[in-house]
Amino acid sequence: MGHFFSSQFNELITKLNQLSKVPARESIIQLSVEAPALPLLSWLAAQTQFPKIYWHGRDRDEDVAAIGACKSFFFEDQVDDSVLAQIYQQQRNKTNQQDIRYYGGLAFDRTVESWPEFGRAHFVLPRIELRRTGNKLRILVNLNFENTDPQQEIQAALTAIEQINKPKPLSPPNKMTLMGRSDLPRYERWKELVEQVTQEKFNRTTPKVVLSRHTQIDVSDDIEPWTVLACWQGRNPNSFQFGFQFSPERAFISCSPERLYLRRQQELFTEALAGTTVRGLNPDEDNLLAQALLDDIKNSHENQLVRQHIVDVLTPLSQYLGADEQPKIFKLNHIQHLHRSIRAQLQPGVSDFELLRALHPTPAVGGLPREAALSFIRQREGYARGWYTGACGYFNRNESEFSVAIRSALIEPRRINLFAGAGIVAGSDPQAEWQELENKLATVLSILIDF
Repeated sequence: MGHFFSSQFNELITKLNQLSKVPARESIIQLSVEAPALPLLSWLAAQTQFPKIYWHGRDRDEDVAAIGACKSFFFEDQVDDSVLAQIYQQQRNKTNQQDIRYYGGLAFDRTVESWPEFGRAHFVLPRIELRRTGNKLRILVNLNFENTDPQQEIQAALTAIEQINKPKPLSPPNKMTLMGRSDLPRYERWKELVEQVTQEKFNRTTPKVVLSRHTQIDVSDDIEPWTVLACWQGRNPNSFQFGFQFSPERAFISCSPERLYLRRQQELFTEALAGTTVRGLNPDEDNLLAQALLDDIKNSHENQLVRQHIVDVLTPLSQYLGADEQPKIFKLNHIQHLHRSIRAQLQPGVSDFELLRALHPTPAVGGLPREAALSFIRQREGYARGWYTGACGYFNRNESEFSVAIRSALIEPRRINLFAGAGIVAGSDPQAEWQELENKLATVLSILIDF
């Protein structure tokens, strides 16, 4: 550890040693000290303990880097949402500490096989967390005394502190040579799928299916995921930025503009984000493109379908619900979207897993009606989405937040797997939708590849 936070870690070590002399009153304990802020992604990149987790909300000045796990829930096989809800509720009852957070995610489709290590659902209570707000930082150490020897658990926390490395400055990623690229589905198959969805008979019963593509890119060298995320973050600051790395082999990173929901006690914030165009080369062109998007019947219809679905599924769970009537423009680095805000006051006792079950997958990533669209995707798309278009975020007693993992990448040795999707509705053109996929990959490709 050297001189890096030595006084803060000594304070934590003292607290841990004190804990060993007094029986713990709760199953889960969190210790905390304050420290000066530092760049969290450079700290995370230097660590060798897994899992590694990063979370940064879209519109708040807080980011989190976490390592290790003192408790985790991992479901490789099919798991029912009601089981997840029950497990999470049990965990919440094990501590009164307000700051305990479980970070993780759910796969897009929990009825099919997902990626190794990520599974259909995977949530972690980290061993060590750094939470930065402005220029203030808190170092948190979590301990789980349930069904464990208290002295062993304290020793595990002490060992984790001892193994922390000093942060190193992140250098920009080297531009890599493209060794190969493959798309699944390929354009010919994509065209077939779009034509199937837009057939009048199919479209009458299933007005929207979000089709996606897996682009596998082989490169000349290994990729440091946290460096890529830092660059991506710099180019899309008004997005959620997050990453999960459960082993050295695979990291899932995302710079997603889309909120699934933010819950503060019983207050809920969500949104309809659907309908896309590119950015202009200058302010005038940018405004013209934005206005054309607002006026476009196909995109407006797509956004309205998403808004209506969210209102319908939240109404039974809410005492009050309000949704923007007209869409606004939400601008990102290479593209702009149609966006409507939705707010709700939840009924007493509504849990996070009820919200996840109601909202995810949204019509912006699955389609409408949900089951018919998911069935089509399952049978025809041709690959397992895993956590792409899944729900990623954290649970907390008082506040929970989840993003829909749309602009995202799964990084493996000498390979980056990129994903992009497009909402297919009546009038969708296969060539235009394929180009939309390319536009959505432009930012991350420009970071990685030397064309």
